[in-house]
Amino acid sequence: MPTECLTEDLLKRLLNASSPEAYLDHESLIDRTLPAYLYELLDERGIKRAEVVRASGLHPTVVYDIFGGKSLPGRDHAIMLAFGLGCSVKEAQRVLRLAGVAELWPKVRRDAIIIWCIKEGLSRQECDDKLWEFGEKTLFGTGRLR
Repeated sequence: MPTECLTEDLLKRLLNASSPEAYLDHESLIDRTLPAYLYELLDERGIKRAEVVRASGLHPTVVYDIFGGKSLPGRDHAIMLAFGLGCSVKEAQRVLRLAGVAELWPKVRRDAIIIWCIKEGLSRQECDDKLWEFGEKTLFGTGRLR
C-alpha cells in the first residue's frame, strides 16, 4: 500500500498554501475507491473474499457487490466488512470513510465498544457479544437489550 501522510498534516499544508493550486501541485494525493482499498487489504493479508464473507457475517452477494463497486455499504455493513478483513482501527476508519459513512467516534458508547473490539482483534461475533453485554445494538441483526 502507498505510504500516506496523516490527514492532519495535509490539512496544515493546505491551510498554509497560498492557493489551492500551490497545494495540489506539491502534494501526492491519493484518489482511492473503496473496492481498490478492499482488494489491497485482501492482497496484503493473503485472504479470499469468501473468507471475508464468513468472518463478516454479511451475505455473499452483498460482499461481492461491494468489492465489485456495484454498491456502497451502510455503516454497520462497512464495520462488519472491516471485521471480516481483520482491520486495525485505522484501517476500519478508512473503510468507513471510503464507504461515505461516519467514522467510529469514541464519544459514542456503541462506537467506543466497537473500537475497543477492533483494537483487541476480536471477531465480529465477539464484538456483537460485547455490544449485547452492554445493551447496545449488535452489528448482525437487530439484537438489543434495552
